[in-house]
Amino acid sequence: MRKTVSGLYAVTPGLADSALLTSKVEAALRGGAHVVQYRNKTADERLRREQALRIARLCRDVGACFIVNDSIELAREVAADGVHLGKDDDGVSAARALLGPDKLIGVSCYNQLWRARDAVVQGADYIAFGSFFPSPTKPGAVTAGPDLLRAARKFSRPIVAIGGITPDNASGLIEAGADAVAVVAAVFDAHDVERAARRIAGLFAERSES
Repeated sequence: MRKTVSGLYAVTPGLADSALLTSKVEAALRGGAHVVQYRNKTADERLRREQALRIARLCRDVGACFIVNDSIELAREVAADGVHLGKDDDGVSAARALLGPDKLIGVSCYNQLWRARDAVVQGADYIAFGSFFPSPTKPGAVTAGPDLLRAARKFSRPIVAIGGITPDNASGLIEAGADAVAVVAAVFDAHDVERAARRIAGLFAERSES
């Protein structure tokens, strides 16, 4: 069954210690992460493959959605549920040709609605915007505001908000229309990863109950 993008979207930190990374991802999944994106910009090809395979198994065991950042080839090799593409990566059509019709393709649209429009026309399955708050992962990222999320609803695709998101500031983005919030530091740098993940995942449960 094709997975969906919603709720807590946990983006992995670039750790060389695979055992530590695996334990953190396990904790995030226990805390309610619905999506995990494997992102490591500094590892070599062998380590990236090893780590991606480990996380793919973890996600598969609990039914979570597993996304690979940037590399369409790696996403195919480890049988990920999809790939996430930035402006410097290959496009949606290239990803679709390699991964097939059943895999998810997400696209970073930064703070530009025209990128979202183009991505949807090309067949993207979800669109991501940010940075909404200062981010330690991308300190020089462009900034976006909640009105962008409201405007993006017209594209009828799941919307992911990213950038400096914490349990204390995520609610406003969810209310503005984010179907998922992508988080790195606020989850994986936390002393208690499971608890941090549960706090953010719980915000979506609160929305569905209201």
